[in-house]
Amino acid sequence: MSSSASPRRGRRAPPREISAGGVVLRGEEVAVIVPKRRAADGKRVLALPKGHVDPGETALEAAEREVREEAGVIGEPVRQLGEARYQYRRDGRQIEKTVSFYLFRYLKGSIEDHDDEVEEASWLPLAEAQRKLTYEAEREIVRSALACVEEAAAKDR
Repeated sequence: MSSSASPRRGRRAPPREISAGGVVLRGEEVAVIVPKRRAADGKRVLALPKGHVDPGETALEAAEREVREEAGVIGEPVRQLGEARYQYRRDGRQIEKTVSFYLFRYLKGSIEDHDDEVEEASWLPLAEAQRKLTYEAEREIVRSALACVEEAAAKDR
């Protein structure tokens, strides 16, 4: 073995997941969901709609699909908001996850039409979502969405 061998040799990098999600705005409200899957501590999760990017699908296409499936609504893409990066454990393994979030303007649909992975979907005022979403990374994404709304409102004045 050469002396330039990496000391990390033999260790695998943690598995990575790539997902996409949406912040769907209807006026000053955002679509939020309560997935059936609970947090690691067993508590209910209040989240933004998101999910895996399927093979052959772009992140934006995945975000549109997840919004439709999990929140029951269709939105018009406005812009990318950013990425949330975090780690979690599943079956004793560390998973690194990246979620690309997009801002959508609500077009049609009903939050009652969510899929069976979701316990409940609802509209929540943006400011309230900033406080109540379970995960800090998603609260930060909502802050970015609120900044976009405020910026657009300032341009319209």
